[in-house]
Amino acid sequence: MDLQSIVKSVRGAQPEALVADAAQEEHLELTPDRWREVARHLIDDADLQFDALMCLSGYDEGPEGSLAVIYHLFSMQHKHKLEVRIKVPRDGGSLPSVADIWRTADWHEREAYDLFGMTFEGHPDLRRILLPDDWEGHPLKKDYLTPDYYRGIPVPKDKRGWE
Repeated sequence: MDLQSIVKSVRGAQPEALVADAAQEEHLELTPDRWREVARHLIDDADLQFDALMCLSGYDEGPEGSLAVIYHLFSMQHKHKLEVRIKVPRDGGSLPSVADIWRTADWHEREAYDLFGMTFEGHPDLRRILLPDDWEGHPLKKDYLTPDYYRGIPVPKDKRGWE
């Protein structure tokens, strides 16, 4: 199934969920408030059956931009794939969790929360997954300032030689 057909299906099920001209790209861009309904449609519709969440990645558009999540979906039955992007405000941005729809979203959403500070409403266990519970801030945000020390231990800032 091509992207235009997927857009038509989503538009028929949730017309207000699509951001204008989303099909001009190679992905769908959705509003966060309708994400759960669209996710349910993407997995339940017989012609779509996006039953595998391959990856969920957070990204930061910079201090003047938004935070966003990219979902990479795949249909085992139909062998087609889809990229879904959802932007959220930098401060206090949240979107609905899809951990009950795609179980793999559980850890991926926790990682996006930990590193970018995005919250996923309805997540069963939204807490840090990579950093200690008392770590301050979210290190993959572009405006993040690495602390000099964590619990008295110097935090290295010179990353030469780590590659």
